[in-house]
Amino acid sequence: MTVVNEKDRLLGVLNKQQPDRPPVICPGGMMNAAIVDVMKKSGQTLPAGHSDAALMADLAYAVHTLTGFENFGLPFCMTVEAEVLGSEIDLGTLECEPKISREVFAAAAKVEYKDIPTMLNSGRIPVVCQAVSLLATKYPDIPVIGSLTGPVSTAASIVDPIQFLKDLRKDPANAHRVFDYVTELLIGFADKLIEHGATVIEIGDPTATGEILGPKMFAEYAVPYINKLITAVHEQGVPVIVHICGNLNSVKPLISNLEANAVSTDAIVNLKLLKDEFPQLTTMGNVSTYLLELGPAEKVAVQTKNLLAQGINIIAPACGLSTSSPLANIQSMTHTVKTNFTKEGV
Repeated sequence: MTVVNEKDRLLGVLNKQQPDRPPVICPGGMMNAAIVDVMKKSGQTLPAGHSDAALMADLAYAVHTLTGFENFGLPFCMTVEAEVLGSEIDLGTLECEPKISREVFAAAAKVEYKDIPTMLNSGRIPVVCQAVSLLATKYPDIPVIGSLTGPVSTAASIVDPIQFLKDLRKDPANAHRVFDYVTELLIGFADKLIEHGATVIEIGDPTATGEILGPKMFAEYAVPYINKLITAVHEQGVPVIVHICGNLNSVKPLISNLEANAVSTDAIVNLKLLKDEFPQLTTMGNVSTYLLELGPAEKVAVQTKNLLAQGINIIAPACGLSTSSPLANIQSMTHTVKTNFTKEGV
């Protein structure tokens, strides 16, 4: 495959083609690279950028330019969906990412169902979409990744999460109703992101882990609703990346049932073994975020070289980056990918 630009490289990998080298990306959402070093160097800062499309786009450009990641990733948090669904949000500070300060419902049976088309034009959804449009229009050769909070995590962001996990077992009818509701919202959000120029959709679902759900509930809830969202995005002709946190051992046989174009995993997962066991998977990851935060940069380079040598398809942080991660460590990762890869390996 002849690679012309960063968008070609990422789309090529997601479409099972062989590019010149793996892309190195950070998709936004739960895995965003708006670290303090970037904000201080660029003057583009959060939390203001969460609510202003031009500021959001400018910060995404600064992240791309300063870190070396080969994409734009929006938004810079996992609270956009929860906010329009009614939960209370704290937009955080320069150092602290937004968080849910209170889930709006006490149990799945208590959820009140609002009009989805109305919600899709409310809150920060139009802001994110406008930022995507600004970037896609101005920088057509750089992939814009629209990041969504996955169905399990979104559901657990509007219902008290401890109670919701109980509802998965004790009140499955209402739990499925909540999942249908939030998944329809996510499909609508994905459609709007694509309409505004998103190249790829990434689904980050940190609550959908084997440790939290176990294999039975992962099969009943995570796989079908994530796949429902993936199918809707694929119908728009757009590829999908899915990130699953934690140890995959208990749900590993189910990972291949996910219909994503690439699967991203946490640092605890041996991606080479996963790739050997499921060769059909396009793998993404999984440079340790602890290492990216604490360094040194030389060890970041070594771990990145190891992933390249193992044939990992897309190089990326293993999970959400700490906002205190030094820019030099991230640059070590991206520089290593760009300068140490050959078709024969590292």
